[in-house]
Amino acid sequence: EVQLVESGGGLVQPGGSLRLSCAASGFIFDDYYINWVRQAPGKGLEWVSSINRDGSTSYYAESMKGRFIISRDNAKNTVYLQMNSLTSEDTAVYYCAKGARRWYRPVDYWGQGTQVTVSS
Repeated sequence: EVQLVESGGGLVQPGGSLRLSCAASGFIFDDYYINWVRQAPGKGLEWVSSINRDGSTSYYAESMKGRFIISRDNAKNTVYLQMNSLTSEDTAVYYCAKGARRWYRPVDYWGQGTQVTVSS
């Protein structure tokens, strides 16, 4: 059974940082792209970032470039999202999602999400 379990969310002040983790199981982890997707209150899903199978290439939505860093540790079956210079616009539930072998889409499995709240 494929499982993706996010952790690391919480309340942080504007300008602060958080690191999210996504622990994966039930599939050959380093065979697949992994994504982070978020959903802000009252809004739709927004793609955040993706990373390829060996972690050598990463992709970011424009508003995250220079602030967020995605990485993976294939020995630990875990993907990370380091988030810096957070603003209230980053408040959302952050989901980890399993991509495909050759590209970050399509997504076929999702985690349960972790809440990130940026507020003073």
